[in-house]
Amino acid sequence: SSSSQRVEAQTTQVDGAMANFKVELVLQFDDGSTAPVLLEVHPDWAPLGAARFRELVETGYYDGCKFHRVITDFMAQVGICGDPTLYSQWSSKRIRDDPPKQSNQRGTVSFATSGPDARSTQVFINLNDNGYLDEHGFAPFAVVLGDGMDTAVSKIYAGYGEGAPKGRGPEQGRVKEQGEAYLREFPKLTTIASAKVVS
Repeated sequence: SSSSQRVEAQTTQVDGAMANFKVELVLQFDDGSTAPVLLEVHPDWAPLGAARFRELVETGYYDGCKFHRVITDFMAQVGICGDPTLYSQWSSKRIRDDPPKQSNQRGTVSFATSGPDARSTQVFINLNDNGYLDEHGFAPFAVVLGDGMDTAVSKIYAGYGEGAPKGRGPEQGRVKEQGEAYLREFPKLTTIASAKVVS
């Protein structure tokens, strides 16, 4: 059965650590077009972050999430879902920090955080080599494979810039409280149409 296969995949051991696995994100742009992005998740880089990401993907949390904070040549952030009730359920389940073992280079994926041991649902894709983030505790747990940075991630809409009040993008507090009702004011945001574990 698929459930037993999933259990086996989760418990596959490699040198005492969980095996790497792949997640496919299908990005949807404001013109309706889509592009797939394949991530390779490395539990050995950040075991707690990798496990939380897998849990969120498998429960469908990221399906329909919008990249609400995208800063050109820096990073693209996603993870406040459009359903405030669902967001509050997950955002209260914070996970402890993983010490960074991998640098925040272009194409790596890390959890965003508001302070120590405060990671929950928001992740970002590094659009540039942002190694200076390492010393601030941002621990990459995955990397974009192949040419996904060029064929898909580079197309994530960045025109709104930083979130309000610093920029023209969505104000995170209002996204958390109002969800999709507020995000509709930002029609060009790129969406994760679907996210699934593929191996």
